[in-house]
Amino acid sequence: MAGLNVSFAFFVSIVAICEVVRQISKRFIPLGVYRCLAKELASSLQLCACCLELRMLVELGPWGGGFGPDVTLTLLFLLFLVHGFSFGGASANPMVCLQEFLIMESSFVATTVKILAQFAGMEAGRIFTKLFWSWELTELHLIQNLMAFDCSSSIQTSLSQGIYVEGGCSFFFHLVALKFQHSRVLYRVPVVALLVTVLAYTAGLSTGAFYNPALATAVTFHCSGNNLQEYIQVYWLGPLTGMLIAVLLFQGNIPRLFQKNLLYNQRSKYKTPKVKAVSVPAAVVKRIGKSIEKKNGGGNYSVVEAEGSPGPHLS
Repeated sequence: MAGLNVSFAFFVSIVAICEVVRQISKRFIPLGVYRCLAKELASSLQLCACCLELRMLVELGPWGGGFGPDVTLTLLFLLFLVHGFSFGGASANPMVCLQEFLIMESSFVATTVKILAQFAGMEAGRIFTKLFWSWELTELHLIQNLMAFDCSSSIQTSLSQGIYVEGGCSFFFHLVALKFQHSRVLYRVPVVALLVTVLAYTAGLSTGAFYNPALATAVTFHCSGNNLQEYIQVYWLGPLTGMLIAVLLFQGNIPRLFQKNLLYNQRSKYKTPKVKAVSVPAAVVKRIGKSIEKKNGGGNYSVVEAEGSPGPHLS
């Protein structure tokens, strides 16, 4: 259990360091730069470092640490709870940024800066975690440090099935994210954390269940077993396809590309009220007319009998 305790301390340290970076950046740099650059950079570093350490526990824990998938899945759920509450709106996922761009919630420049910051943050997280492993604080970290130089690909299935798996994970993730995007954080974060845990349980053995191009690039692109083209097809094009289908299914269109709704009829929420003629008794009409004459020094008004109505109308 010593390895698990050290890993837990690593998780806490990474989250604390990244939170300090976010708070300092928020205080001293312009808000736009913080949202597009600093926040995404720190959050991506946090996500990548925690993912790599957790992946080490998944691979070595059953025979080197004495704990199984129940422990690692629980840790995954708790970590994504922490990520959800600490990221402050950052996604640390290029597909989420691209989704926001396609539904007209982000500009091209902001989207580009966020994506570049995410890739940089992921790479920084990978370097930081490898440095931590090199300290070899436990037997698990000693073994992982030796294995880090010759890792194997996360794609443990055929190329076509890997694309379907990553695309399917991306589809469900983005569909749920769109459904709960305007919900309270207290409700949205646990739902997303639970979904991530379920997807990792069902698809983790096939492709790693990344559905995040920046994270997959930092974690597995340098490993042997597949070439760059195959990695791009599975971990970039697969999630992109899943995200596009999710947006199209949720909204019926992709606003940045076309406005016409292909799936749903757009009806106005507001109905125009129908105006009905109101009958006014003749005595009331005459009284109103006399008061108008007194104020204006004379004036014309007429009383018109509406056909089928019990009284006259003003005209």
